[in-house]
Amino acid sequence: MATKRSVLLKSLMIFDLVVMLAAFGLATWSVYQVAGSAFFASFDEFLSVRIKLSNVLLMAAVLYGWHFVFEAIGIYRSHRLSSELAVIRDILVATSLGTVVLLLLALVLEISLVSLPFLGIFWLASSGTIIVSRLALRRVLARLRLAGRNLRHVAVVGINQRALDYVEMIRDRPDFGYRFIGYIDDSAETRAGSDTPIVAGYDQFGEYVRNAVVDEIVIFSPLRSQYDRIAAIIEIAEAQGIIIRFGSNPFALKIGRSVVDQVGEVSVSTIQTGSMYGHPSLGAKTVLDFVISAMAVMLLSPLLAVVAILIKLNSPGPVLFAQERLGLNKRRFRIYKFRTMRPDAEQMQAGLEDKNEMDGPVFKIKDDPRITPLGKWLRKTSIDELPQLINVLKGDMSLVGPRPLPVRDFNGFESDVHRRRFSVKPGITCLWQISGRSNISFDKWMELDMNYIDQWSFWLDLKILLKTIPAVLARSGAE
Repeated sequence: MATKRSVLLKSLMIFDLVVMLAAFGLATWSVYQVAGSAFFASFDEFLSVRIKLSNVLLMAAVLYGWHFVFEAIGIYRSHRLSSELAVIRDILVATSLGTVVLLLLALVLEISLVSLPFLGIFWLASSGTIIVSRLALRRVLARLRLAGRNLRHVAVVGINQRALDYVEMIRDRPDFGYRFIGYIDDSAETRAGSDTPIVAGYDQFGEYVRNAVVDEIVIFSPLRSQYDRIAAIIEIAEAQGIIIRFGSNPFALKIGRSVVDQVGEVSVSTIQTGSMYGHPSLGAKTVLDFVISAMAVMLLSPLLAVVAILIKLNSPGPVLFAQERLGLNKRRFRIYKFRTMRPDAEQMQAGLEDKNEMDGPVFKIKDDPRITPLGKWLRKTSIDELPQLINVLKGDMSLVGPRPLPVRDFNGFESDVHRRRFSVKPGITCLWQISGRSNISFDKWMELDMNYIDQWSFWLDLKILLKTIPAVLARSGAE
């Protein structure tokens, strides 16, 4: 089975690279057709073309880049238990990031052929072809499993409600290709039950698996009371190459989840909160941050220069406002914004605390006397936030994430739950930014930040970025 899967994976990897090459060729052909020109005047001219070694090496590097991206996203991992939506999502992230790789290469090497229409055709062709092929493959494999082929025999260790729910799930989904063969348990009450076949007790597990077909075991027994027995079962299963899964939650986690990481030669169990840790699309988020920030700085440089001049002419003091903020896991960094207040604004804040209109530890005044006339306009249009693109390029911030708070506001936090917002990089925009900003309460703000952390995906970032533009144009909650 392992050999068949290895062959299938190698075939998929080759197929994907062929698809990307074909999509590249289709995009090139389409751009030339629209331009009213052809690749070659005749077939003889095509045969006489000499391929430069440098171009071959460049294309090889691009192919390796695409392969690296696809593996990093995780589209070659087992999707037996994944939904079709999850498969499509991973493929779209992979092809989108592959398109970004092509865009970066074109910008660096100044390849005029790679235009926006080219990238659009390339992305549509590669995404559509790979998605259709994967869904077709899933259908074929599901039919094979329903016909009794490519099945994985699973034994469940321990009997409790979580174990019963798991068995019911795999019985209801025969297309997953899992065949439940029985429980490993010492419970006398359930030994006679027809719906809960016990194939062996804890102490008989070794003897049972030496002769039975067992591909995987899933452990639901409580680790605290059955530690020695579970350790013995794991040792036997490991020795025979049987896959071991844990379906229990030994620490009764409320919002966290446990995964196993490999640190050098040591396997460690990692308890994580939120959906970002270890997510295959996290690399796409980092690339998106860098590409968009770099392009925005280049495209907006004339506007940035004009705003800097206007600030200098409008009031005395520096052009940029730099303040210490708290970032990922409370690392301190200096955030950059266009200055919108008087130079002595921070010194004046202590005398204005009694006029604070925000609940919670955050300080906000609707008609803040420290804001300059130009600064009020910069805040209304959110132009004052643009220098934070430099923070994104430096790696202190992301395009999307909870807004970074000043040290003064952080010191006013009373709930550890709210401090979970520091478990991800802060961002220029976020759910709070597109939901009314100053018009919503502090608790609602924190709730939106928690929702972002728990529900994060690459597509959520894109959704927030797209919604930020109309929110800024409507000046929603901007003060």
